[in-house]
Amino acid sequence: MKLTGADIICEVLLEQGVDTVFGYPGGAVLNIYDALYKYSDRINHILTAHEQGASHAADGYARTTGKTGVVIATSGPGATNLVTGIATAMMDSIPMVAITGNVGTPALGKDSFQEVDITGITMPVTKHNFIVRDVEKLAPILRKAFLIARSGRPGPVLVDVPKDITAKLCEYTAEAPKAAVKVSPDEEAVLEAAKLINEAKCPMIYAGGGIISANASEQLRALAEKADIPVASSLMGLGCFPSDHRLYCGLIGMHGGYGSAMATDNCDLMLVAGARFSDRVAGDTKAFAKNAKIIQIDIDAAEFDKNVLVDLRIRGSADEVLEKLAQSVTATRRSEWVNKIAGWNDEIHCSQKDGDNATPEAIFDELNKLMRPDDIVCTDVGQHQMWTAQMYKFKKPRTFASSGGLGTMGYGLGAAIGSQVGNPDKRVVLITGDGSFHMNLNELTTLASYDLPVVVLIMNNQVLGMVRQWQKLFYDRRFSHTDPCRKTDFVKLADAFGVTGMRISKAEEIEGVLKAAFNVHGPVVVDCRISKDINALPMIPPGAGTDKIITEMN
Repeated sequence: MKLTGADIICEVLLEQGVDTVFGYPGGAVLNIYDALYKYSDRINHILTAHEQGASHAADGYARTTGKTGVVIATSGPGATNLVTGIATAMMDSIPMVAITGNVGTPALGKDSFQEVDITGITMPVTKHNFIVRDVEKLAPILRKAFLIARSGRPGPVLVDVPKDITAKLCEYTAEAPKAAVKVSPDEEAVLEAAKLINEAKCPMIYAGGGIISANASEQLRALAEKADIPVASSLMGLGCFPSDHRLYCGLIGMHGGYGSAMATDNCDLMLVAGARFSDRVAGDTKAFAKNAKIIQIDIDAAEFDKNVLVDLRIRGSADEVLEKLAQSVTATRRSEWVNKIAGWNDEIHCSQKDGDNATPEAIFDELNKLMRPDDIVCTDVGQHQMWTAQMYKFKKPRTFASSGGLGTMGYGLGAAIGSQVGNPDKRVVLITGDGSFHMNLNELTTLASYDLPVVVLIMNNQVLGMVRQWQKLFYDRRFSHTDPCRKTDFVKLADAFGVTGMRISKAEEIEGVLKAAFNVHGPVVVDCRISKDINALPMIPPGAGTDKIITEMN
């Protein structure tokens, strides 16, 4: 049958199992939006306040559902407003397809109104991108975009569609989506890794976001339990291993726990699965796990020896590699080693009190009581992000959405919208800071318009907390532009958007206010007033080793 290009886009979305898209209309995508009107019984479109919010929503949707997120934007500024969201997804290996409109093909390259070379702009921050110049190629390109986005190491793909392509007629034949391409691991390398694990006295596993991308949490747990290996998690790996498990030794890296830091220094074997030795984990790459042989499992061969030289490389999907390893290792108990790490974790607690005032620690204590294991936590970027990673008890994968690699302030509210839309039966909580929230508070109108029951907790210290913390440590307390003295009343702001607003100032208010917030059938903003001098600790200075860990500061 013959369809317009716009109808073909909708048909391919349905082929690929897409039920929800996020976006913002404009001139170059009017034909696509006209088609979405006809397909509205099968494709749910969420209109955000800004295209960047739509891209973060598609990202949050993908992280928490395991599906490919889809975002649509018009040409020119609509397309460029997606760039930060696309880069955020790229850095954290999140599958996303961005569909942008462009001026008609005869007007390309003529500096036409709202024309921009979005494929050129996004080339460094996409797995691949396309511009469609022939309607006959539209469906094959879109199918290829989805396959690339979810195959191997996932990531974002952009498809730029000139307006005349969306209006032209073309013969369309439906096709079943192709399975994602998988890479089978080298069997000899797996057996060599099993041998090294069996010989190790003090092994540990450093698990990253690749475990969640590969749906490999069960395989990770099976291996860890059989071989009695402690597990540390990167920020992106939070939830891949239960935080209440006896083998979990905590967050690893700059703001990781003392136990994971000491385990890194004292292990004789480190199995790295789906993680990339970023500078926020391996500050001093020469000293990182200096006493250990390192085995790295990754779907992307480009990650091998990129930041840290390793002893054994296994390319493959984490679920398959870990399953084979679990079958190959010898069942054993390493109680002395496991207990030693637990002792290190008990040795240092970075508890920070503030009289009768509310503190992040007290807020998270109550949050851990109220949240269910399947509920979802989203964050922006800053001190609140690290407090979440340190103090919230993640127990399951796909319950955390946060910008790790790019560190995108303003990510959180869009991600919370996408997470709630994709998981309507789960509670979604956004933990943000006043600095980050000021960057994306316009999306409160999206929460209100769709009556999404997201609870927004603003850790409001009225400063740019993480940057200010670095100024304390490394710039002799020269607080340059980190105390903006903003007068925003977040409770009144919430009311202006049609959202319920609440406030916490004292510790005694935390339980009552949070319970009340969770009982509201709709979106809620809670302004949590905390001291500007509460820090995100422990902390390893950038470029330093674990011997430089900071556990207290004023």
